[in-house]
Parts: sequence; C-alpha cells; structure tokens
Amino acid sequence: MNPTRTRTALSFLAHPDDAEFLCAGTLIRLREAGWDVHIATATPGDCGSATQDRWEISAVRTTEARRACELIGATYHCLDERDIFVVFDKPTLKKAIDLFRRVCPSLVFTHAPKDYMMDHEMVSLLARAATFAYGIPNVSDVPRPAGAVVPHLYYCDPFEETNVPYNVTPEPTTVIDVTAAYERKAQMLACHASQREWLRAHHGMDEYMDAMRRHAEARGRRIGVKYAEAFVQHRGHSYPADDLLADLFKRS
Repeated sequence: MNPTRTRTALSFLAHPDDAEFLCAGTLIRLREAGWDVHIATATPGDCGSATQDRWEISAVRTTEARRACELIGATYHCLDERDIFVVFDKPTLKKAIDLFRRVCPSLVFTHAPKDYMMDHEMVSLLARAATFAYGIPNVSDVPRPAGAVVPHLYYCDPFEETNVPYNVTPEPTTVIDVTAAYERKAQMLACHASQREWLRAHHGMDEYMDAMRRHAEARGRRIGVKYAEAFVQHRGHSYPADDLLADLFKRS
C-alpha cells in the first residue's frame, strides 16, 4: 500500500444494518489488521417501522447502529437524509464530500450501481462522486486532510446477489473469507433489534439473520470456505488499479 495513504476504511451505505449484511465481516478483518473503520449511512432508517413515527424509529435505529459499531471499535456517521428520498443532488453530494473530508478514507465500500431500491443506487452515485472529488482543494470548506487521495472503491453485492433490473448475479472481482469474523458480523446485525423483531413478526421466522447467513454461504462456496463477502472493484480513471483487499487478505 502507498505509504502516503491512510489506513482508514469507510462503509458508505444507505441505511442502518446495510453494512452488517454486505461488508461487516471484511470491516472486522480490517479492524483486526489495525485499520480505522467508519460506518456511515445516508439515512437514519426513518421508514423502518410500521408502529413508530419517523423520529422515534430514527432514534432507535441510529442507536442500534452505534452499538453495532462499538462491537468492533468503529465510528458511526449519518448524513440524515430521508428513507426513500435519497437523491443525487448538490446539497446531498456536499454532505457526502464533507463527510469524506472528515474521515479521509483510503478504502471505501458502497452499494452496487444497480440494486433493488433507488436509495442504494443514489448512495452508490454519491460514493463514486465523493471518492473522486473529496481530495480536490476547492471542493469543500472542510479543511483538506493530509493524505486525501482517490481511494480504493469497492461495490458490495446487491442483496440476494441480484443485479436489478438486469436480473443477473454480478461477477465479483474480489471475494473475502469472513468465516472467522462471521460470529461478530452476526452479533453486529443482531444489534439492529428493531428490524429483526419486525421481520420475525412479519415472516414468523428469524429471516433477518437467516438471509445474511444464506448470502454469506453462497459467496463462501465460490472460494471453498464457509462464509464470504464479495465485491466489485471500481477501476475507472484515477482510481487505484491494484486489488487492495485481495492483497491484504491473501489466502494461504
């Protein structure tokens, strides 16, 4: 890794609990390797209840997100946009760039460009724009941190591996073994009790945890391990071309 880059990873996703589903095992491995880890959501999850109003459920869900972060020594951030109404516009992009300036990540995880809901796709666009722009001196009033460069950017699997609207499974560039981290990944997801209990009542089973397990098992089969997480690396102009995750976690 370039010595001028920070050892700071940022998961920038749409909602509380998205990171737990999609990349928490890799974040845990990064923490164990000495990285600073930040988990940011665009919204506080204000539509995540059928019984509480948006303010009550937002307070509950951001508290749950912080507890999950505390389990691995990560830091939580929220842009405070609204569920369903996340858009790629100047005010929201400014929030994202300012967040990136404060965190100064050299490694970023975000949603797949095509996914089952538009909040995810808008956050993917925001992440792509912010990763490219946050190191530009004149782009923000937040002081430019030393080491602000275009980071490695990885797109997480879309949920259930289905790339909407094309209905195909994305071919990952990088698959990370998270078997040893899976129990802690599951503990992080279990912190989001408001969503787990709602789905338990709705489905009559612990679908919340089972869905994550099925996803991790499916990706694990690709590389012959019990559990894995898969990513597609963004390798556009100015982005690093080396596969940092693969280099960090080479299989013996």
